[in-house]
Amino acid sequence: MLRIEKLNVYYGGSHILRNVTLAIKPGSVVCLMGRNGAGKTTTLKTIAGLLTPKSGSITLDGEDLTPLSADKRARRGIGFVPQGREIFPQLTVRENLILGLGSRVSEGVDAIEEAFTLFPVLRQMLRRNGGDLSGGQQQQLAIARALLSRPRYLMLDEPTEGIQPSVISEIEEVILKIKSDGSPSIILIEQYLEFAWKLADYSYLVEKGTVVMEGTAGELDKKAAERFLAV
Repeated sequence: MLRIEKLNVYYGGSHILRNVTLAIKPGSVVCLMGRNGAGKTTTLKTIAGLLTPKSGSITLDGEDLTPLSADKRARRGIGFVPQGREIFPQLTVRENLILGLGSRVSEGVDAIEEAFTLFPVLRQMLRRNGGDLSGGQQQQLAIARALLSRPRYLMLDEPTEGIQPSVISEIEEVILKIKSDGSPSIILIEQYLEFAWKLADYSYLVEKGTVVMEGTAGELDKKAAERFLAV
């Protein structure tokens, strides 16, 4: 299990995360929701090792990841697809996917085939530069690349942002398939309540860096959650 206990994170003198505590069980989809600036992305960046907490801990199956660098956390099984995707625009789709293999690079073409089972459209675009793809195709590439490293926990920061409805449906299907397979666990930042609750086993609502509500879709008060998400 991935546990985040009482995380406190600052940007300069600003206190961004305040005693954030989360628990992500193996094989689950957990959604982190809240308004812009609530601290959702900061939470994922801290889990990934891109930000250092002032206090608190991040443990995976009892191992304390808090002192580890981002690359060591990735080797422990923490995958991250950031907002904006951050693919390599000057590299081809194939080259982007190869970079996602990490220590599996010796498996080459056979390993890349795994990406096409989830995102078959990428097979037709192997020689195209990543920067030439549409936003939705880039998101599919970013998720496929992250999955090729076979993470135990995959964090997705607003994967539906700015994407056409048809691709949103495809991403939803992929997340549901991953969920049915039982691996990896997914931590999802999402603004759309219906999309999130269709997928999530458990949700956390964050307001001003604090978890204010949590539970399953059946346990949470939908109207109260909508108030926290309203602009």
